[in-house]
Amino acid sequence: MSADEQENQDVVEAILKDHRTMEDLFRRMRSVEADREGALAKFSALLIAHGQAEETEVYGALKRFKHVDNEEVEHGAEEHEEGNEALLALLEVAEVGSDEWDSRLEDLVKAVSHHLDEEERSILNGARENVPDERRAELGVAFLRERERQLAADCGRIENVRAVARG
Repeated sequence: MSADEQENQDVVEAILKDHRTMEDLFRRMRSVEADREGALAKFSALLIAHGQAEETEVYGALKRFKHVDNEEVEHGAEEHEEGNEALLALLEVAEVGSDEWDSRLEDLVKAVSHHLDEEERSILNGARENVPDERRAELGVAFLRERERQLAADCGRIENVRAVARG
């Protein structure tokens, strides 16, 4: 990403783009014709990188703005924990596509979809309405920088997911 692209990156748009990618990866993980294992590996890296970047670069900054609901921001971090635990449970299943794998995939989809929906309605709408464009762009740069740092560190590998999920 060029410096110019980063400067124009609204944090809300960057987060929403990741959310749509996660939903696409859910579809691929559910499809018997897709590379389900590959989709899970991509999803694992994205979920961890995205959540860590939100918590370190975005959530704290949003709490400082009037009319952004601090309780919702804290609840978002709690939901990250639930999603990380559900991801770990799925990664620990040996056979992709087994009944246990499918069941844990649905647990993951349920936990993460609930979080995405709630975050979009409460936190991101609040940010869009109450945080100035320039500040959203600064947060977007910080979010993407941390997200890329996490991805470069192979954050989706099971050992790291275990460490993140177990705090």
